[in-house]
Amino acid sequence: MITNPQTGTNIQEVAPAIYRINTPVDLPGGLRFSFNQYLVVDDESLLFHTGPRKLFPLVSQAIGTVVAFDRLRYVGLSHFEADECGAINEFLALAPQAVPLCGKVAAMVSVDDFADRPARALADGELLQLGSHTMKWFDTPHIPHGWDCGLMMDVQTQTFFCGDLFTQPGAGEKALTEVDILGPSEGFRGAMDYYAHTAQTPSTLARLAAERPVTLACMHGSAWTGDGSSLLRQLAEALGDPK
Repeated sequence: MITNPQTGTNIQEVAPAIYRINTPVDLPGGLRFSFNQYLVVDDESLLFHTGPRKLFPLVSQAIGTVVAFDRLRYVGLSHFEADECGAINEFLALAPQAVPLCGKVAAMVSVDDFADRPARALADGELLQLGSHTMKWFDTPHIPHGWDCGLMMDVQTQTFFCGDLFTQPGAGEKALTEVDILGPSEGFRGAMDYYAHTAQTPSTLARLAAERPVTLACMHGSAWTGDGSSLLRQLAEALGDPK
């Protein structure tokens, strides 16, 4: 459903009670890109990533078509960066019961200072019950970038909120796809390598692959469905051994 005809901002369900909010944008040189956020609607609803602060009116408008803001309990982020949490305080003001949700490192170094409410900081491997969905947190320092980086998965639907992994160029017109996203994402990474290449990259990606995700909720481009374990292993091969 398009929620803002002028910008093309839209919201669509990509897994049971999990919605992608997508806003296409223009980049210099005539390129197209997109910012996605993901909303898990439950007893205690979760928004994963806020988008940049300037997109707050568009993102909040889209969310409001699906759930009331007094049901929003968590505003989650992978790491401290504008498109992950630029509008966090605007969402905290709009949702009186909500708190930031992140890893312990992010809370310590940035979020508890920046956000207007203290964060609910998750430990590596910790489970968070939302109602019918259960989120599992993974510390993934420097993967793809940032010491504070972490990712999460809904263990019920096997939806992996993979942050900047598999970033794709373009407007992300298709909310959920089964076609190749590794090729486009690797082409985009090759043009401006935004990954941190660390010794723990292969083992971290292998650990994530072992969780057997079936939906990858990408923050830029289309979400993807299929054998997520295989795709994560292919990503590890493409990145190579950083040693």
